[in-house]
Amino acid sequence: MKAPLKFGVVGCGTVSLRGLIPHLAEKDLADRVQLTALCDPIADRVEHAAHAYGVPQAFTSYEEFLEKGGVDAITIASPIGVHFEQGMKALEAGKHIHFNKTMSVTTEESDKLIDLAAKKGLKIVSSPGEMLRPHNIAVKKMLADGVIGDVTWALAGAAFGSYHEDEPERDLGTGLTPIDPSWYFRKPGGGPLFDMTVYALHGMTGILGPARAVTALSGIRIPERRFAERVIPTEADDNTLMLLDFGDGLFAMVYGTAAGAVKNSLDFSGTYYGTRGKIEGLKLNGEYFDYPGRDIAVTAPDGGTQPGFGGNEWILPNIEGVHRQIGEQHVFADIMQLVDWVRDGKQSVATAEHARHVVEIVEAAYKSAATGQRQALRTIF
Repeated sequence: MKAPLKFGVVGCGTVSLRGLIPHLAEKDLADRVQLTALCDPIADRVEHAAHAYGVPQAFTSYEEFLEKGGVDAITIASPIGVHFEQGMKALEAGKHIHFNKTMSVTTEESDKLIDLAAKKGLKIVSSPGEMLRPHNIAVKKMLADGVIGDVTWALAGAAFGSYHEDEPERDLGTGLTPIDPSWYFRKPGGGPLFDMTVYALHGMTGILGPARAVTALSGIRIPERRFAERVIPTEADDNTLMLLDFGDGLFAMVYGTAAGAVKNSLDFSGTYYGTRGKIEGLKLNGEYFDYPGRDIAVTAPDGGTQPGFGGNEWILPNIEGVHRQIGEQHVFADIMQLVDWVRDGKQSVATAEHARHVVEIVEAAYKSAATGQRQALRTIF
């Protein structure tokens, strides 16, 4: 039998407490994953999480975590602005990495991470793995088969709203430090493009292929946020509209806004308009289309005859049994892509190269907005 992969979690914020640590600590993974160490700069938070889930080691120093944690692989769930620095240090220390979205904030940083991983013989899986979703795979095939004729344009995106201020995990109760959401509104790495629109971009580019150029408008619409009776100034753009050029006259509008998400799709999958109809989320010309696992998806609590978010999380790889009752199932599915790749040689579609292309789109959008010029893209996947 192969030994379980010794795993560490970097960052004990909302996503980790809501899903990553609970998933990885489950006993049904014992033959594949051993959750060995947690790391977070807030001592009471990391120590409480380690005690609650029976994780043997808790570190407040990232360098000490890499040196003494005894882990083979890590998931980096810290603020996006520090992903590059932490990723480079982890690769230098010989660790395989799963990056929560995004793995960096510039294309150059992504290049360096990919190059160092190749040099060290290490593996990177980067969330979000939107092309693991059966309905996205089905949409890609339908478009290729001409089911809606010639695709003319597409629409996708996401909006912040007050999601991060209102996450219930932020108030951890007496004796624990509340989880500050300030970084979501600061540079580098803040704003809805890096945090939420990244899902739409991974899905759309996974379905249509790499984009060729970006034109954008971007700015700050909500100048301040509030958390725990404290004002958080908005430093990162929170209102961005992008036009993506996919070549041959095929265009898409993608948004990352302060509020006002268009309720036209599921799981950021987008809407695709063609000369003979449209695909909107899970619907083909107004009717739900079939895809592998739909019979399971409709059995989820929010499924019924119309599969909702939960049901389509259930049919991701490795989401079985108790894992269907724990949050952040899609992130756990991505983490297990790394586990399966390292242990069994099963390379994931959630590649670092795809993640780099999405990072380049976001970077180019901000540059286009600042200069007023269309930005050509160089990366593919």
